[in-house]
Amino acid sequence: MVRIFNWNFAYPSQRMPVLADNIVATSQPLASQAGLQMIRNGGNAVDAAVAAAITLTVVEPTMNGIGSDAFAILWDGKQIVGLNASGRSPSGWTPEYFSKYDTIPVLGWDSVTVPGAVSAWVELSKKYGQLSFHELFEPAINYAKNGFLVSPITAQVWKILSAMYKKRFPSFVKAFLPNGKPPKPGQLFKFPAQADTLELIAKTKGEAFYSGSLAKKIVSYAQENGGLLTLEDLEKHKPTWEDTLTIVYNDFKLHEIPPNSQGLAALVMLGILKNFDLSKYNIDSSEFLHLEIESMKLAFADAYHYISDPKSLEFNPNYLLEHDYLNQRANLINQKFAQVYDYGSLKRGDTVYLTTADVNGLMVSYIQSNFWGFGSGIVIPNTGISLQNRGCAFTLEDGHPNQVGPNKRPYHTIIPAFVTNKEEPLMSFGVMGGPMQPQGHVQLMVRIFEFGQNPQAAIDAPRWQVQPGLQVSFESGFSDHLLSNLKGLGHNVVKGHYFEFGGAQLIYKLENGYLGASDWRKDGLAVGF
Repeated sequence: MVRIFNWNFAYPSQRMPVLADNIVATSQPLASQAGLQMIRNGGNAVDAAVAAAITLTVVEPTMNGIGSDAFAILWDGKQIVGLNASGRSPSGWTPEYFSKYDTIPVLGWDSVTVPGAVSAWVELSKKYGQLSFHELFEPAINYAKNGFLVSPITAQVWKILSAMYKKRFPSFVKAFLPNGKPPKPGQLFKFPAQADTLELIAKTKGEAFYSGSLAKKIVSYAQENGGLLTLEDLEKHKPTWEDTLTIVYNDFKLHEIPPNSQGLAALVMLGILKNFDLSKYNIDSSEFLHLEIESMKLAFADAYHYISDPKSLEFNPNYLLEHDYLNQRANLINQKFAQVYDYGSLKRGDTVYLTTADVNGLMVSYIQSNFWGFGSGIVIPNTGISLQNRGCAFTLEDGHPNQVGPNKRPYHTIIPAFVTNKEEPLMSFGVMGGPMQPQGHVQLMVRIFEFGQNPQAAIDAPRWQVQPGLQVSFESGFSDHLLSNLKGLGHNVVKGHYFEFGGAQLIYKLENGYLGASDWRKDGLAVGF
């Protein structure tokens, strides 16, 4: 007889970090084990990252899919390198075409840009992998074909999101709602069509997705339903290798992907905080949190005004990281009250994160995302390909660097992060969750490198997130006295659900081996040997 119980977790728990020579940390235990399996099979950290990423498209479809975008930062044994595998807008996306809208659609074909995740898998494997490309797909194909047991948090998100897509997108219902309902925790979910698609991508090393039979299915479905995505748009897609943007904080260098990624916001916030003597504050004091919150608002004011496709940038993004500019921005902060900020004047001149490391020193920081939950709601029939809705991050504002236009990368929220010390790799990490990501990056950086908290404790700690205007959302765990003090400084304090505060995965290089940490806010797990 099966015993019936509820899936509520009513009590706080303390996770312990994993200490090992090889580590994989993801938001899903099955994906973590898939990655670790690749290292056991003779592969390296890149093989592990790609296999985990592919598996996540199956076991956590609420956050990512085959039609996602992706970014990566890795230590390749000699240097830090960055990969931007975000896609561009269809060639037909002119400002004139979007003039019929008051705002960019968040769902449907007019939110879909070219998916880049598959190209990230191909590029990383080709340049750095040791195993065959097909071997990296085997765990994912098995779970899609034979089924996997849906994890509790993923099931909860699945249920919440289904209501948003169910009425508008029949292909979504057929793909992700068996018998019209989302799967429950512990329920077996199979998706044979997705297994077939992954098999085809593996066999053709991505060619089927960007120019072959899968590409033609995507384009045909777009044409049937009013989408402007063309075969030429897919064929032209190429990921780009890029140098990271950096800032040094207490001798530790934080690396972020440059625009169109919002990683610049994390660097600006950290640069502003460097102008204050943080050592005199308690990390959980209202005085310290006020400085963090105000710094983040200043950084976002710049990010939302300036970040765009690199071709549309008005300046070198390093200008935002110059000491004099950051000092000017820091001087705007009043330590006695909260403010709303405008962007600075410059001199012109829903997501999965994973990280892997191996005994030979390779470390990978990788992120891929649909953006909103299942993305655009568009699922290509009989393929398991759900398409992201990254296009909704464009703006309709005339003349804005991020104004919607053809063949253009939109402002992107997903950001992998990496820390080096004396030009040696130290920590690969990320905090998934839209605008929470740069805020989470800095909250972890400060806790670890200013206040000396161990990485797992820094992940476990309660988080805050700035909202528009003076509103700030706080996770459970902050004292009522602290929140009352922040209200006294003029912050509009609201309490938020833990879903709002993202999910972190982290690997920290020790003198011997690594420390892996995983966030309690996700179903995830750090594993190693």
